[in-house]
Amino acid sequence: MNILLISEKIGNSRSFSFGNWGVVSIAMLLFIVLPAITLYSGYLLGKHKADLPTDVVATAVEQEMAKQRSEITEAKRLAEENLNALTLRLGKLQAHVVRLDALGQHLTDVAGLDNGEFNFIEPPARGGPESSGELASISVPDFLTQLDELGKVIEDREQQLGLLEDMVMSRNLQASVKPTGRPIKKGWISSKYGMRTDPFSGKQEFHKGVDLAGKEGSDIIAVASGVVTWSGERYGYGNMIEINHGKGFTTRYGHNNELLVKVGDTIAKGQKIASMGSTGRSTGPHVHFEVWKGGKAVNPAKYLYAKK
Repeated sequence: MNILLISEKIGNSRSFSFGNWGVVSIAMLLFIVLPAITLYSGYLLGKHKADLPTDVVATAVEQEMAKQRSEITEAKRLAEENLNALTLRLGKLQAHVVRLDALGQHLTDVAGLDNGEFNFIEPPARGGPESSGELASISVPDFLTQLDELGKVIEDREQQLGLLEDMVMSRNLQASVKPTGRPIKKGWISSKYGMRTDPFSGKQEFHKGVDLAGKEGSDIIAVASGVVTWSGERYGYGNMIEINHGKGFTTRYGHNNELLVKVGDTIAKGQKIASMGSTGRSTGPHVHFEVWKGGKAVNPAKYLYAKK
């Protein structure tokens, strides 16, 4: 094989001669090696161009996943904070309800109401047929609003019941300081209030109290709550106890055998304060009972039979 190369300059030329192997080598270079190199270069270029978007997508996906993880973490934190706030609020409401139950039960007992009608121990009885309509779920904001409204209602009811308790206790206190009932559990009236014949002189005298006779050593009880202002021997009364009940009321219990209270003691209505005796100016076991109102002795009869 001969190849002739001719230059632009006239008369200048060059020729190349190839054998059979040279021709074959040239043919392989032109038709096999160069196309293979071209195809391989295109493959690498195409692979590089294909890999580039994949890396970009992977980076974007990773960034989005990191953002979502951050949002989930923040949502969990907010949920925990809200749950803690709801738990605290629920605890306060439960404490209010416990106080309301105790206060309601106390008022039921104090007022003497039927525990079956006003029962603060068991939950309230409620019921009714099942609704045929579609039930709607409550949303979180609505739930929080209802929780706040319930808290306000409970606080308001607690204040009202507290005022009611004060009124009931004040009324009971006023009732407990007013003398009512007899100063003995068993016995009889042996001498009434007013003019009578003195058992020692036989002359007419004004009796400032009533005498209630009974068994020696039997209980003498206070007819009202108050404070002891005298506990000891007193002329004509023997061993006497005097109790100031407030509201202008004072009671006296004379001729006692044993005195069980001392000056300054706070006495409850119905409390045992002495035992019946016959000390002082007395003809036998009895209690001389006087009621004073506004600094004057009054007839104890209307207090002896007054409703407690």
